[in-house]
Amino acid sequence: MTENVTRATTTGATAGTTTAGATAGAADEAAVEATAARSYTVVADVNVRSGPSTSYAKVGRLSAGSQVTIGCQTPGQLIVGPTGTSRIWDRIGAGRYVSDTYVRTGSDGYVAPRC
Repeated sequence: MTENVTRATTTGATAGTTTAGATAGAADEAAVEATAARSYTVVADVNVRSGPSTSYAKVGRLSAGSQVTIGCQTPGQLIVGPTGTSRIWDRIGAGRYVSDTYVRTGSDGYVAPRC
């Protein structure tokens, strides 16, 4: 007998449900994002990418002064940006990444769990 448990999860401004067993990875991902729910300021206009590199598709653009919530962070392409040089990329949504060098986090290192 397989147990199906549905749990509500909230990430940023969106909510969803996760079915235990079938999507354990998604549940873990939601838990990581929920722990890091804090808003940070974008310091210069920046392209949003589908992955942690400029070789990934552009999926949006953020203007300086925008607020973002970093769900998790991952190493990626080395970027020289307005706040320095870093390989850290911030996941700001599903399939949405920006270089940490464009976000004022107050740190040169990781401020959220790794993706």
